[in-house]
Amino acid sequence: MSSGEVVIELRDVVKRFGNQTVLDGVTMEVHQGEIVVVMGGSGCGKSTTLRHMIGALHPDEGSVRIFDRDLATLDEAQLNEVRKQFGILFQSGALFNSMSVADNVALILEEHTSLDGSIIDMMVKIKLELVGLREASDKFPSQISGGMKKRAGLARALALDPKILFYDEPSAGLDPVTSAAIDRLMIDLTRKLGVASVVVTHEMDSAFTIADRMVMLHHGRVLMNDTREAFERLRDWPEDQMDELDESQRLIRQFLRGDAEGPMTEPDSVEGDYAADLLGVDHSKLTGGRSIQTTRMVPHMDRPGFIRRLFSRLGGRAS
Repeated sequence: MSSGEVVIELRDVVKRFGNQTVLDGVTMEVHQGEIVVVMGGSGCGKSTTLRHMIGALHPDEGSVRIFDRDLATLDEAQLNEVRKQFGILFQSGALFNSMSVADNVALILEEHTSLDGSIIDMMVKIKLELVGLREASDKFPSQISGGMKKRAGLARALALDPKILFYDEPSAGLDPVTSAAIDRLMIDLTRKLGVASVVVTHEMDSAFTIADRMVMLHHGRVLMNDTREAFERLRDWPEDQMDELDESQRLIRQFLRGDAEGPMTEPDSVEGDYAADLLGVDHSKLTGGRSIQTTRMVPHMDRPGFIRRLFSRLGGRAS
């Protein structure tokens, strides 16, 4: 793990949408030159955490600081200046379909610098070479594979020589070989360029390959923030020694191993029973000692002529 300066700091971040608390006191740091993997099950708050880091969302409580600047205190112009210091690889690549690969990368330089066109062309070639895509510079997104789109998106993220790289599910939709190639590219770029990398993913093979440090979220809270080696020890914890783990550790182990059974998949305890929840009333108000009582009158089946009248209403005829 890198001992470089802290470039991203989240302190007690709380985010609510209506009555739902999505982040509940998230605290973490990212150092220059390290790869931090943020992981957890669907709905745990991974993407919301990422959106706070890039300034797309501001916390209801707590703070998010990048390069020791509180993002919530910056105006739009100041925030845009901070954003020039990081690059984002979106899950889909997010390339402009009407532009070539080279033009997608050049667009960032044209919008945010005053460089001469010949210098921009040279820098585009350098960025594409970094990701192994220079020979595809004239192709359009529809003409390249999913893995190539990810690499093109990464070249664009590198256009302004950022100090931080954010990756949103970089392995999503890729075959295992292409995914492994993207993992290797992330490691190489982090080491060669000295950038801080934040990777949001639920792909465990990828996470254990690239991470220096890992952060496990569950229900908007940080369950564990430690080195990859610490997570590996928990993943490989012997089955016959499970009594030594607390509930949070067992939950993390289940997620890391992809086990179908464990605390993560146990149903949450809900006060009251299913009938009360279904009908929206207290169980004490349900009469007759039955878990569910009908709310409408139903004719008795033994009433004379019931079957004949029923078929008559349905347009049928009883035999």
